[in-house]
Amino acid sequence: MTTLPPTTLSPSAFAALFDHTLLKPEATPAQVQQLTEEALEHGFAGVCVNPCYVSLVAKRVAGSTVLPVAVVGFPLGANRTDIKIDETLRAIGEGAREVDMVINSGYYRSGDKAPVRHEIAAVVRAARGVPVKVIIETAYLAPSEIQELSLWSAEAGAAFVKTSTGFSPRGATTEDLVLMRSALVNHPKMQLKASGGIRTLESVLAMVHAGADRIGSSSSVAILAAYGVSHSR
Repeated sequence: MTTLPPTTLSPSAFAALFDHTLLKPEATPAQVQQLTEEALEHGFAGVCVNPCYVSLVAKRVAGSTVLPVAVVGFPLGANRTDIKIDETLRAIGEGAREVDMVINSGYYRSGDKAPVRHEIAAVVRAARGVPVKVIIETAYLAPSEIQELSLWSAEAGAAFVKTSTGFSPRGATTEDLVLMRSALVNHPKMQLKASGGIRTLESVLAMVHAGADRIGSSSSVAILAAYGVSHSR
């Protein structure tokens, strides 16, 4: 967990907060290659891509500190659990070092919650120590539900609970993060990832102050540039 206020971090430490992200369905291999080069150049924490590009990213970042990050069940979360497990295993086999898995929001919202809790635990077990981030899609949830899913994620052994895919009606909010953190008082090692609609320095600073340990953004380069200017003043 980040313990320093973000404005006290060096630009390199600030860069390490980011998963540099490209998850658009029309993303091309060339665009993913550019994303990866940017992550290496700036020292971002990870490169977050769709599963078909994991091996491309993993080969390029080998030997660096940049993590290949794969999404699973993305963006709807409506795959069967065994399919998500298979996706997880294949992504790890191709070099993913973190997995961001989308829950089944439809099941959860219908009140059929047991399969969702089981699925989170099953994917974490399948990952065998590779950190899993559980995407709970906060736009669809009441405050108590955000807290419940955050707690379930921690109890299942996930490394992070993550706000959103960026494909729902809204992305991350500081209120989401405060709720998530409040549910995790007995799980101090559990981390939070804010994702969805984070495009400005001001929004990143607000998210980190609210409890985010990692930021998912496609605007990481521009945000880092803005931080560098601010930090040098």
